[in-house]
Order: sequence, then C-alpha cells, then structure tokens
Amino acid sequence: MILQALDRYYHRLVERDADGIAPYGYSPEKISYAIVLDRDGNVVDVNDVRDTSGKKPVPTLIEVPQPPKRSSNVAPCFLWDKTSYVLGVSATSKRTEQEHAAFRTLHEQALAGETDEGLLAFSAFLSRWTPDQFCGPLFSEEMKDANVVFRLDGEHDYLHDRAAAKAVRARLLSATPGDEDDAAAPAVCLVTGQRAPIASLHPSIKGVMGAQSSGASIVSFNQEAFTSYGKTQGYNAPVSEQAAFAYTSALNYLLRRSEHHRQNLTVGDTTVVFWAEADKVAEAACAETTFAMLLNPADTDDSESEKLRRVLHGIEQGRPLAEIDPDLAAGTRMFVLGLAPNASRLSIRFWLVDTFGDLARHLVQHERDLRIEPQPWRTAPSAWRLALATAPSRDGRAKSEDVPPQLAGELLRAILTGGRYPASLLANVLMRMRADGDISGVRVAICKAVLSRNLHSPGSEEEVPVSLDKESTQPAYLLGRLFAALEYVQRSALGGQVNATIRDRYYGAASATPASIFPVLLRNTQNHLAKLRKERPGQAVNLERDLREIVDGLPDQFPRSLHIEDQGRFAIGYYHQSQSYFTKRAADHDAEQETEADTEGAQS
Repeated sequence: MILQALDRYYHRLVERDADGIAPYGYSPEKISYAIVLDRDGNVVDVNDVRDTSGKKPVPTLIEVPQPPKRSSNVAPCFLWDKTSYVLGVSATSKRTEQEHAAFRTLHEQALAGETDEGLLAFSAFLSRWTPDQFCGPLFSEEMKDANVVFRLDGEHDYLHDRAAAKAVRARLLSATPGDEDDAAAPAVCLVTGQRAPIASLHPSIKGVMGAQSSGASIVSFNQEAFTSYGKTQGYNAPVSEQAAFAYTSALNYLLRRSEHHRQNLTVGDTTVVFWAEADKVAEAACAETTFAMLLNPADTDDSESEKLRRVLHGIEQGRPLAEIDPDLAAGTRMFVLGLAPNASRLSIRFWLVDTFGDLARHLVQHERDLRIEPQPWRTAPSAWRLALATAPSRDGRAKSEDVPPQLAGELLRAILTGGRYPASLLANVLMRMRADGDISGVRVAICKAVLSRNLHSPGSEEEVPVSLDKESTQPAYLLGRLFAALEYVQRSALGGQVNATIRDRYYGAASATPASIFPVLLRNTQNHLAKLRKERPGQAVNLERDLREIVDGLPDQFPRSLHIEDQGRFAIGYYHQSQSYFTKRAADHDAEQETEADTEGAQS
C-alpha cells in the first residue's frame, strides 16, 4: 500500500514536470566540479559549479544517471562520480586503484563502438588519464572526493545529457541480466502487478533524521537469516526495478530539505512526510499547503497565521471547505507516512490514508482539546513543540533527540486520527514539571488535552475547565489553585528577596503527596500574611479571601496522595490561579497608567 501510493505520486510528479524529480534511471545528486574536455579528450578547464551564495560553498544538485547502491562493494557511476572513481585520486579511500579501474572498465565496455563526439572525447580522456596528472593549476586538493561531471569545451550541456549518452544509459538499464543474477530475473512486481525485472537492492532513501547519511532502506534483505524458500534479497519482496526507482524517488523528493518545501517535518525521532491525491493539481497543491499549516503552524502574526486561524475557525463552525478556499476539497485523499531510523533500515512509525476533511476536523478537535486560558501562544503549538515539552531542558532548550522514543509518533497518530493520546504523554509531562519546575502553558495544555480526551466518557458530568473555574469542587484542581495562591502570597510579602519560591522547592511533593506538604505551607503563609497586613493591608485582605474560598471547597483532610490524572488537574488549577494574578496585576498597571495620563491631560 505504501509503495503503491508512492509509485502513483512519482508518476504524477513526472506528468507535471516537478522540479527535482528525475526520469527513470536518473536522480539529482550533489555535484561540485565540471571537467571540461576538448574534442581530443584533453582537459582544458575545471569549473567549480558549487553554490557560493552562502557563507560556505555547497554542491549543486544536478540530474545525473542514478548511482548504484554501494555498501562495501565497488560500483562506478555512468559518466560521473567522485574523484576516486573518475580520476583515481582520493584523500580518504584506500582502494582508489580498484575504484578507478572499475570506472574505466564500465565505460570501455559501455561506450565501445559509439560515434558521438562527446562520448569519443570522454573515451579518449579515460585512455590517456593517469592519477599523477592531478596537479595545479587546473586541479586542487579541495577537489578530492568531490563529485564531478564532464562537458565538452564550448558547450553548455554535460556529457550525460547528450542524446547518445542517454541512449547508452537506457541500454544499460534494459540489459538482460545473466543467469547467475537470479535477483534481477523477471517476476510479478508487488507494486505494479506486472512482470518485470526485480530489483535486488533498492535505491537509498536519504533525509530521514537520525538515519545513516548515505541513506537507508524500507525494503532490504541482505542476510541469509532473512531468506525464505530459497528466495534471496529482492525476491523475498519482489519489486520491479522501475517501481523501486519510482517509490524511492518520490520519497526522496518528499524528504528534501528546503525553506520553500513543507511536505516534511520532524517530531522527536519521527520524520513525517505527506502528500495529496486529487483530480485537479490545484486541489492537491492547496490541500498540501493547508495541511502543512495545520500540522506545523508558524508562531507569528503574519498573513499565513491569519489564514490558518480562518481555516480553523471555519472548520470548527462546520462551514464547507470550499467557502474557506475554492481549491479546498473535503474529499481530497491525504497520505501521511511516519519514518524512524533503525540502523541501515527505516521503521514505519505510522501510515495514514484519509480525506483532507476528516484530517482537518481531527486537527481542529486536537486544537480544541489543547485550548486553555489565558492562551500562552499566538497559534496552537505544533506536534513537535508538544513532543519537546516532554524532553528535559538543557540550558533553557530541549532537544528532539531527548524526546522519549516512539512517543512522538504515537502523539502525531493520535492527533491525526482523533484517537486517545498515548498514555505516556501525561506521565512524561508531569515528570518533567516535577524535575525542572517549569509549569509552562504548553505543558499544562497537554495535561488538559489528555484529561479532556482520554478520560471523557458518555454521561460524565466532569468537564476539564478551559479557564479559571471558581465553582469547581474537584479536590486536585483546588489544591493546584491553593498552591498558586500560597506562592503568590510569598512573592507579594518578600518581593525581590525570594531566591526560590515554594514552587521551586515543593511543587513535586505538593502535587503528589498533598497531606505531607500543605499543612507546613499554610503555617508558613501566616508569617507572610502578617507582613502584608502591616505593609499592604488591602492586598492582604484580598489574598486571605482567596485562600479562604479555596480551602472551604476542600475536604476536611488533605489527600495523602494524588494519582496521575489528579496531578494533571493540580497543574491546571495551579496555572489558572497563578495566571489570574498576573492578569489582574497587568490590568491594574494599565488602569494606573490611564489614570496618570488623564490627570496629566487635565492639568495641561
């Protein structure tokens, strides 16, 4: 199913001549230099074709004949390669002679009898080239191990782009394998259903975060333990050479990294790609663009964020998608694939096929579950921001590699399917809050989302509050509010003299074992209130009223312990109460400024 969908996507990309997608037998590769030959095969120049627009030159992507799959074998490319193969020089390879000999042998056999002047010049170059010719001024040490291509002097196109070269390449691709190469013998392809030569090794997939830089595989058999019924390598899962090329080309296209390309994102250890399938190209493109905004919203106030808010609001109201954007169609099929590294192979974290309308509604439901007041963001946080909230903070920053394995994939699958959030999500967030004391709005929103979705059952009267609920009698929620009020009393009494508040010292214990902590905190608070009564009696009265209202709603005895769901409610109560103080203080400050401005205006 996955390979078939990718195969179809590849052919649609070819039909619309998508930039970066190559025809069968070719692929975009990183090229650094072009060696210029005259008609006799002499080197007349070496052009640096790297992109120098940035701080450091980087190779340019050029469409060349697809390279063979290499591991420890020697396998040359056609009409291009790295310098160890092409020129017999390298700064790292220990088998340069063997690689260069293989490159020469391939082209001597493939180009025998060719009459094209470009191919004749290349053959002449190979026949007379020796590695000791690699010297200045044309060649530099910087060239070693870089990929190089060739072109004739006075021409713009490279040798591999010549019609004669493409004909040779097609002949090499269609060459009938020998009897000893059973893995390439014709068989029924699992992807296309047609009888065709089977690929023994599939092209590498590059761009999955954490996987080998040389590439990894979804389909791969290279040990005797993996064989069955006498089938070796590709015959265990027969995929034709053309289908293998198509699905890997499409996947590499989706995995490419670019500021203008938004069909992939990384969430923890999972790299996610997605694409759309529709009758009209405009509908597919619009669905992909909108889905990218929904899945990974930008935390800015630009036009894109405004469009995202409009889309979310429209879907939440139940408006037809065509009213939001004429190119949006609810029935557009969306494909979402989550990949994770696994040595030289790739693991499938999840695979989802659904309509754009259903996926959009699930994303809106997730945003609704996550909603909390006061809102700690301009746009709802993306899945990767939520996953990072479960990772330890180092120097104020969390790293994706520290997100618990598999959690990111399970989280994104729950978001896209509308299913239950992973059970470990709440546990990891609570553990992090106890460990580092960062009770951030994002972490509290995760607690609220998990409780809203996972614990909600038909007929249940309990609602997880979005904003401060002074009518709630839920003990854990009230304890969180009480803890926030006690902390605010401490801050108000001591001001800037507080090195560590009760949150820094007691939050973990208070949220897990209230009975052992709150009596101590309440006794200490009397000292802070006594100081406030002397310095700011009005504020002391207000804070005492808050404490009394919260305590009156609690049972006669503090709970000995709170289970994990109640610890989530504790965090929500703490956030709501503490934010109410900051909101009130900001409102009072604004009122004071307005009063001062009115007074100054009257005096003038």
